[in-house]
Amino acid sequence: MGLMDFIKKQFIDILEWTESGDGTLAWRYPMADNEIQYGGSLTVRESQLALFVNEGQVADVFGPGMHKLTTQTLPILTYLKNWDKLFESPFKSDVYFFSTRQQVDQRWGTSQPITIRDKDFGAVRLRAFGNYAYRVADPKKFHTEISGTRDRYTVEDIDGQLRGMMLQHISDAVAASGIPFLDLAANQVEFAQQLKAATETSFDAIGLKLESVTVQSVSLPEELQKVLDQKIGMGMVGNNLGQFMQYQTAQAIPKLAEGVGQGGGGVAGDALGLGAGVAMGQMLAQQLSQGLNAGAAQMPPPGSAAAAPMKADEVMATIEKLAELKAKGILTDEEFSTKKGELLKKLV
Repeated sequence: MGLMDFIKKQFIDILEWTESGDGTLAWRYPMADNEIQYGGSLTVRESQLALFVNEGQVADVFGPGMHKLTTQTLPILTYLKNWDKLFESPFKSDVYFFSTRQQVDQRWGTSQPITIRDKDFGAVRLRAFGNYAYRVADPKKFHTEISGTRDRYTVEDIDGQLRGMMLQHISDAVAASGIPFLDLAANQVEFAQQLKAATETSFDAIGLKLESVTVQSVSLPEELQKVLDQKIGMGMVGNNLGQFMQYQTAQAIPKLAEGVGQGGGGVAGDALGLGAGVAMGQMLAQQLSQGLNAGAAQMPPPGSAAAAPMKADEVMATIEKLAELKAKGILTDEEFSTKKGELLKKLV
């Protein structure tokens, strides 16, 4: 090296990094053609780690504090450079700083529904969303596996890979928790703990520590949610066919009223109204038939003095109800005529 080159070269006495808060995980000190002075100082702040790399080989790691660079503080670098006694001062080496602060509020979520096994439904396709936090824990692993020789490596650079790790282990987390899908919403903390346990090994493999995981939402795709709503509705009324008809009728009446209020609803609305009307007619006929049978059972034989006559308005009202049932096809002409004759005999 010529004299002028030696004069132009700068010798670094202090190595340090002041973070800018821009999400940087790893930062290489700008050495250019500069060299580090023997006995220089290395300042590593809290929430930082520093790593020396010699010709591509990872050497010494330094935690928070002020370190004087000597053969005692750089044992691995001393070995790699074959220094017998003292530094070849000044010396050349790459120095990387790492931020060990927690990177909080990192978002994860399913862009598409994922299929998981469920003991109630067999299999369901669910969506889930939440956040997580992590930090750099092993700078050697992170440097060799992820950041490498780049001047700067950020949270944004690794975001996609980490979200992929989270999603990859959702099925494992649900299986490990043993929580049915219907109970996941009420057990999000347990689900989050299982997701963290299933994922943290993958983070460890690249030098990161997964600090926390939260689950904010678990849901089904819209079409499956409708099926689930029907299943819940059936569970509320039971499996009895009569109860199911009542449930269906109760569901149809508001829609029918809405269609009538809006001036109709086309063929589908008419069909819905007809179904609700028939169901209601059947229920009314059953109740009326039970009432008439009960009354007939309590009535003395014809011609008996104890026979209780009916008022004219009661008889006419009952005949009108029977006529409505005949018009809807619920009663036959013969049944209507028989009941009508019985009622007319009760007139005072």
